[in-house]
Amino acid sequence: MLKPRSALFLVPGLLLALLLSGCVRPATTAREAPDTRALDEKAIRENEAAWVKAFATKEPEKAAAFYADDAASMLPDTPLMTGKQAIIAGMKPELGDPNFSLVFAPTKVEIAKSGDMAYSQGRFQYTTTDPKTRKRVGQAGNYVEVYKKQADGTWKVEEDIATEETPLEPLKSEK
Repeated sequence: MLKPRSALFLVPGLLLALLLSGCVRPATTAREAPDTRALDEKAIRENEAAWVKAFATKEPEKAAAFYADDAASMLPDTPLMTGKQAIIAGMKPELGDPNFSLVFAPTKVEIAKSGDMAYSQGRFQYTTTDPKTRKRVGQAGNYVEVYKKQADGTWKVEEDIATEETPLEPLKSEK
């Protein structure tokens, strides 16, 4: 049995322990993921630069490698293409054109705080052959790419959306 004097020290000690335990931050079971948005933005900008080079090869499979398998592509004057195979099929006639050229670069890249989704926004320049006149024509426009981070950490395009700023028109050197 405790002596009254011992109990006198025990009660304040217990109260102090309870008070201090309320001030301690509980340990979390899940660790917060590090913020990699700056690195992800850099990766997407580099990805788009590599994509322009892939288009320059005029090989549909290389250009389509930047799309997710279930991606959708919405381009001016073109039916909606859903799925990588449909996108490859849609690219073949364009990339087979000797005058084909596509250059684009992002002006903005935003990464979701969750780190699994992102989008880029930018401008493009497109050159092709007019099927009626057989002359080179060009077009300028804007685009938005919606990206999803893959299990291996790479980024793939889920949605490819482009809008024309100018209609297809003969290039100045062709007028």
